[in-house]
Amino acid sequence: MNELVFLLHVLVIVACSLFAFKRGKVALTAWIALQGVLTNFFVLKQISLFGAHVTCSDALTIGLFFCLNLLREYYGKEVAKLGLWISFGAMAFFVILAQLHLLYVPSPYDSAHGAYEKLLSPSPRLLGASLLAFFISQQLDLRVFQFFKVKMPKSPFVLRNALSTSLAQFVDTFLFSLLGLAGLVAHLDHIIFVSFALKLLLIGLMTPLTLISKRFVPKEVHE
Repeated sequence: MNELVFLLHVLVIVACSLFAFKRGKVALTAWIALQGVLTNFFVLKQISLFGAHVTCSDALTIGLFFCLNLLREYYGKEVAKLGLWISFGAMAFFVILAQLHLLYVPSPYDSAHGAYEKLLSPSPRLLGASLLAFFISQQLDLRVFQFFKVKMPKSPFVLRNALSTSLAQFVDTFLFSLLGLAGLVAHLDHIIFVSFALKLLLIGLMTPLTLISKRFVPKEVHE
């Protein structure tokens, strides 16, 4: 059952991503920011998927990765970086509001504060883990890409990019899981393995997905 829900989840997110892309980089950036917030919020729910115990945020991780690649492919690396920073800004804003929300003393008639406290209390830790994992993985990506460029100057760009991106995404997945989820989830090894496997699958599918996305290119790209 979860596998069918996951497939539907991915299809809905990809469709929404293409819908946002069709409306331009502003809509796509806003969708990236929303996915960033939702990813760190939904990551606390654990499910069984393909025989592994994982979290509910993997479909959103795929969507986030796909959207950032759309920005980089059609608008350039700097716009993609800006989109990522806007996403982190939205996450930070969410964390601040979440902690202010928890400061309110509930009335004797309230029945929701306990659920909010359980869901929102880990948000600063998750944001910190996301930022640290991102900084380290991005620096590694740049250095590994440069290393392959020097050591294998005749190798195709696609190969160097795939190798450096794959290694960086493994480090990102491992660090975020260790720093953000250790002690909150039961099977950290399952989460790391499945999340990284899905990222590798998406890296491999980026070429056909990019071809599909050409049908949704907004007019502003050609202007």
